[in-house]
Amino acid sequence: MAGTAVSLNNQLARTPAMGWNPYNAFLCDTTEEQYRAAAQNLIDTGLKDAGYEYFNLDCGWQGTARTSSGTFTWNSTRFPSGIPALAQSVHDLGLKFGVYSDAGYYSCDFVGGTAHWLGSLGYELSDADTFTSWGADYLKYDNCYAVNSTDFVDDYPPIEEEPHYTAMRDALASTGRPVVFSVCEWGVQDPARWAPAVGNSWRISNDIGPPPSWDNIFRILNQLVPVSGFAGPGAWNDLDLLEVGNVGLTVAEQESHFAFWAAAKSPLLVSTDLTNPAASTLTILKNARIIALNQDAFGKSIGFKRRYTNDNDVWAGPLSDGSTVAVVINWQNNSRSLSINLADVGLASAQATDLWTGDDLGEIDVEYTATVAAHGSLVLKLSNTYPAPAPSFTTYPAASSSNVLAGGAAARTVNSTATIVGYIGMGGTLTFTGVAGASGGTKLVSIDYINADYTFTNTACSNCRNAWVSVNGGDAVQVQMPISGQSWDILYSGYLVSLAGFLPGNNNTITFSNPDAWAPDLYSVGVQTA
Repeated sequence: MAGTAVSLNNQLARTPAMGWNPYNAFLCDTTEEQYRAAAQNLIDTGLKDAGYEYFNLDCGWQGTARTSSGTFTWNSTRFPSGIPALAQSVHDLGLKFGVYSDAGYYSCDFVGGTAHWLGSLGYELSDADTFTSWGADYLKYDNCYAVNSTDFVDDYPPIEEEPHYTAMRDALASTGRPVVFSVCEWGVQDPARWAPAVGNSWRISNDIGPPPSWDNIFRILNQLVPVSGFAGPGAWNDLDLLEVGNVGLTVAEQESHFAFWAAAKSPLLVSTDLTNPAASTLTILKNARIIALNQDAFGKSIGFKRRYTNDNDVWAGPLSDGSTVAVVINWQNNSRSLSINLADVGLASAQATDLWTGDDLGEIDVEYTATVAAHGSLVLKLSNTYPAPAPSFTTYPAASSSNVLAGGAAARTVNSTATIVGYIGMGGTLTFTGVAGASGGTKLVSIDYINADYTFTNTACSNCRNAWVSVNGGDAVQVQMPISGQSWDILYSGYLVSLAGFLPGNNNTITFSNPDAWAPDLYSVGVQTA
């Protein structure tokens, strides 16, 4: 789904922030000594020179009681020199300094909510003044204890959370100091639809870890599908901290993770121990061509183009020089030949560059194939492009009276204007009848659907639903469809799948089902006319 980014008018983060945050490496158990060492490591590894300029605190630095005048305090045992002194040392290294706080009564912790570190709810003006007086250039603003002082984490809060974040936005603005504002409310209440005017970035999902896993990446990637268009200069979808360098992902998985985050224009915040990083870690994090995708002045995220279920994803987006970046992710658990069909990104031919290696691949016509590791990726810059003709479709509404609903499938009205068919699956089926098959064979089918079955944890199909689709009673094909949004009135248009088994003439059928779970609600299908 396309969106429009109306960015926070603070003239900051015109490209996504790059820096370091300790959480994925150290959780909330970080000391002043570790922070000082990490800041120096950011310099010594060359990461600062590569663009990673924000050095950010995370949970665990705060005190548990304010001063008698209500001022925020730090943990003097962990930070004996104090936060202002740490901020000064970070600035002396040529880095920018980030502070962490929480929009609730207390902050997040890693001990089940028992730490009761200070939050900023109700103290926004005071805390903004305090943080900026210390030299803060960045504020990560978390979401624990948002509802009350006893409810640690609430993924489905009974209150609107936007006012918590606008209060701190306005408080930061009142200080007069430029502070990048990172809204960290874990994707609760579909923030891409309200946070562009509130923060410079907003988390779209629950944590990527720790521990890192490929399943976490799949969950977050699906959650980006409906909101990629809301990103733009000064306002970014935040896919969470990087896991590059941490145990749990292969090198190929780390490469795919980094390239996708970069091309999606997520902030790139390194979150690994930089004391003795592996050579592969620095090779990934310092790849100037991949970083350039993230920092491209046009500020357009890659968008979802095509999913070949259980095989590969194709994402693509425009760059400021008129070229296109394409990211193809290998979902299979083995190294293999992987192809990109240029038609999936709207092209017939292009000059291609491999952005991992920098190799010039020459002109590609129709398709390009390369060997890709398990869960690895192709990342191609496509220039001098020639567009492919757009396919044309004949559209068939799901709620047409000529269709057959069985086993509990039923129509419902959305926004008092559109009729869709839901309760497909668990015995419910929807069969489109009278479908034109032209000359028969395999046809490209475009599906418009609604799926708000979003999750904050990993499941068998995290932030997606499966439909099983059969043409003319033939073998059903699994079609894995990401969420369309976080409410059951947001339509995703143009999910493409190739289906075999069409016959010449106008009497074809297409049946949607799922024997074990719910499929998405359907609005229409389009069948390629040629």
